[in-house]
Amino acid sequence: MSIVSRCAPWLAGLALLIAGTVAHAQTPAPAPVQPPADAAPKPDFGQWLETFKLEAKGKGISDVTLSTALSGIEPIDKILDFDRRQPEFTTTLDTYLARTITPEKIAKGRALYAANRKVLDDVQRKYQVPAKYIVALWGIESGFGASTGGYPVVTALATLAYDGRRSQYFRTELIDALQIVDRGATPTQMRGSWAGAMGQCQFMPSAYLKYATRWNGQGPPDIWTTPADVFASAANYLGTVGWDPKQSWGRPVRLSAHLDDSLIGLGVKKSVAEWAKLGVREANGRPLPKSDLMGSIVRADPGRDKTNTGPPFLVYDNFRTLMNWNRSVFFAVAAGTLAEQIGKR
Repeated sequence: MSIVSRCAPWLAGLALLIAGTVAHAQTPAPAPVQPPADAAPKPDFGQWLETFKLEAKGKGISDVTLSTALSGIEPIDKILDFDRRQPEFTTTLDTYLARTITPEKIAKGRALYAANRKVLDDVQRKYQVPAKYIVALWGIESGFGASTGGYPVVTALATLAYDGRRSQYFRTELIDALQIVDRGATPTQMRGSWAGAMGQCQFMPSAYLKYATRWNGQGPPDIWTTPADVFASAANYLGTVGWDPKQSWGRPVRLSAHLDDSLIGLGVKKSVAEWAKLGVREANGRPLPKSDLMGSIVRADPGRDKTNTGPPFLVYDNFRTLMNWNRSVFFAVAAGTLAEQIGKR
């Protein structure tokens, strides 16, 4: 919350006090006004849940799903602790990449790419998203399926929706999770992170409804235990939000000492040739390739993912697509870099 937001009630009260003082000097004092009643106390979880069930039913969720998914659930205190104690993100890009892109992860990514080549190649052809990016996202999000989270998604979302800090967002995600159950998934199957991200590609329920895809067979997409569905869903996501198969994601570069800082950021786009004229070179000092491809210069800022400090990158529209998946410069750089390493076979 901003300082202005925190101070708004105090400022409003001060303004009323001043206004009242002036009015008192000019007119007779009004009759005493009774203070407003205290706000209604927060209902207990059971009461809240019954009210939510009525809302969910009004939005088309079946009685069977409401009974199956919500009966007997209780808030998970540990989830509230996680939500309230998220650490400040203060690492540097080099530290983040060293933790995210390990030699072991690269080797495992290459091995799994080879083991799943047939379906990955088919998915690539259908969605026009290179398989190496699909495998990279799989590796970053869940360690290639090894770490998908152990929390019951419906209960986790209900806990966060009840809590109040970001209740509307999680309330909407909870409705979406119940829609997934309505479509055939089971609450037992739907396990994920403490914040409700599900499966090997860590989709929130809203993303699942938009992008999850069943590759073969019938039934709801299985992003928990079926790699082909994970691959197709990830590719469908990237393809839908704008992946361009003719482009890469970007490259590390070296900037001229005279480059104006106002040119750095995703809001400025120039062709690779124009950036070359401004003194931008490849990270190894070689000239940039001659190209009319449009790109932006970003810097991975330690701590806040801003674009004013840190290692520079020349990034293209596919970088923006990766940031649609996760709005972090660090994440997008890691996904692109890991994809390149996995693709080197």
